[in-house]
Amino acid sequence: MWILAPVSSIASIIAGGILYYYVSKQDSGTEKMRDIATAIKEGADAFLKREYTILAYFVAVVALALAVFISPIMAPTYVFGSICSGLAGFFGMQIALKANVRTANAAREGLNRAFPIAFRGGAVMGLSVVGMGLLGVSIVYGLTGNPEIILGYSFGASAMALFAKAGGGIYTKTADVAADLVGKVELGIPEDDPRNPAVIADNVGDNVGDVAGMGADLFDSYVASIVATMILGRELGTVESFSMEQLPLFYAGLGVIASVIGVAAVRVGRRGNPGKALNFGTYFTCVLFAVLTFLATYFLKINIGIWIAANVGLLSGVIIGITTDFFTSIDRFPAIKTAEASQTGAAINIISGFSYGLISLFPPLLGIGIASTVAYFIAESFGISGLYGISMAALGMLSIVGMIVAGDAYGPISDNAKGIAEQAGLSEDVIEVADRLDAAGNTSKAITKGFAIGAAGLTVISLLATFQVLTKSVGFDLMNPLVLTGMLIGISVPPLFSAMVMLGVSKNAFRMIEEVRRQFNEIPGLREGKEGVKPNYARCVDIATTGALKELLPASVVSIVITLAVGFLGGIEALGGYLGGSIMSGLIFALLMANAGGLWDNAKKYIEAGAFGGKGSDAHKAAVIGDTVGDPFKDTAGPSLNTLITVMSLVASVFAGLIAKYNLLMLLGI
Repeated sequence: MWILAPVSSIASIIAGGILYYYVSKQDSGTEKMRDIATAIKEGADAFLKREYTILAYFVAVVALALAVFISPIMAPTYVFGSICSGLAGFFGMQIALKANVRTANAAREGLNRAFPIAFRGGAVMGLSVVGMGLLGVSIVYGLTGNPEIILGYSFGASAMALFAKAGGGIYTKTADVAADLVGKVELGIPEDDPRNPAVIADNVGDNVGDVAGMGADLFDSYVASIVATMILGRELGTVESFSMEQLPLFYAGLGVIASVIGVAAVRVGRRGNPGKALNFGTYFTCVLFAVLTFLATYFLKINIGIWIAANVGLLSGVIIGITTDFFTSIDRFPAIKTAEASQTGAAINIISGFSYGLISLFPPLLGIGIASTVAYFIAESFGISGLYGISMAALGMLSIVGMIVAGDAYGPISDNAKGIAEQAGLSEDVIEVADRLDAAGNTSKAITKGFAIGAAGLTVISLLATFQVLTKSVGFDLMNPLVLTGMLIGISVPPLFSAMVMLGVSKNAFRMIEEVRRQFNEIPGLREGKEGVKPNYARCVDIATTGALKELLPASVVSIVITLAVGFLGGIEALGGYLGGSIMSGLIFALLMANAGGLWDNAKKYIEAGAFGGKGSDAHKAAVIGDTVGDPFKDTAGPSLNTLITVMSLVASVFAGLIAKYNLLMLLGI
């Protein structure tokens, strides 16, 4: 039965290859457009090459530690997970770098011509993520037959994702903040004006942060949810002639099939509404997954409680996405009221956006709680472990991750297309088409971030249950001082990590702002846009790259070190409390930052569309400042936190046996 997983994953990779070929065959436009696209590609490739070179050393050190202290076979699976995660991000970014200029060129022929290129470019990323992720899990399981070994694969994927999100997030927001504050606020020039030295670095950042980074993020949650459910299933053994250990692979395989068909079904329609097309693709894929899993469950006589639990998770993911859309979308009440508040200055804009961000916490956290509770008791009522039900809910939510990542990667592709169109001096009609594509992309990115955080929430609850099973703990009592101390430490780690990566953005943006100002002041004719005068784009790309790589390691390594320190010094009970605390605060900070940041961004865009004085007005300048505050919220710290709590949970599970042995020896005084 589980053989469906590798078969469907190979089909997903093949489908991604077909779409890659389709996008590559499209016309890349004028020479000027190709020059701009080449500059973006060179910057993105240079960053990834340097990032992966640094991370190779980290992977080698951790692999050696796993081989010596845990198991010789755990080391290669960890390396394999790191490679698969990196490859999924790399291939996805390569097609995004091809699709951006081709989308811009196709926009000259209208929205209906441009949308398929942008979406199918994003779909390559989505299908690569699910294909590589599920194929990797299947290979390791096929070779070892032991889901605990797959924890090494998941740990490798998660660690790579954490570095990719942190590094890519610092890079992209360094450039974005510098370009906005100097370009829009100080000089009053458009966002993608070719005179701005930071504009190419900004375009590069969209790819390394929102394509490679987000792809690695959902890759790790997807793999972790499968592995956690398999480990819990191993404890259950065989139920009604079906292996609970292998069933997650079967359901994941059906999810991949649903995503491939869903991607193929997306059409922009005659009215040319890209947002509606993206939403249709998501809802259609959800329904298709529910139907496929129901038919399989019914005809193969699988326990119906498992199907219900999985679809409870899927439904909660859709609800979280809708909630995120309400609190971040450009035409919704929170964004409009925050834009209106901008008329009184940046301070009230920031207060309003932050307040709506706090309000936005309640619905998704309630949804995660209800989904967990419902999945637990439904599974119990059908004779299945409630913890297994929660894990299946996480797997159900992540079952359509191929479509979700496709929608997310569409965002930076369309954003880059708009930037290339403006920098290449294309007509206003073309820029308007690109702007409509970009507006839908902003909403899809916001929904994806909410979905990713919600999925990580259920996944880490599953991983906490896995940790409990692996350590044979009966529970974690808050009245136990070790558990309470561990929980308090765990609560503090996500805000500590957030502060470190946002300070990284702050320090790096400071350097780039100074460089952008210097070029405008020292290069004759640049400010005026004289013919033949160009800024030094490469210098800003280098500042963003060097700073991001310098800042990404400390925050990521500190979180892993603290996790191990709590385990070895406080024991299994303290570590259990630590994981519980990190999950709670991690979800709160992730949702707050992602939603508030998206809200500030769209409040700015609402004004740029002509409200409250439009571009260049005092309200617009205030909204731009609010947006720059929100940039590291929504694109650096916020989306990195769901990866962080997954990494912390996996570190605890992978090293659980060693920690237990160490603490036993300490107790015996050996």
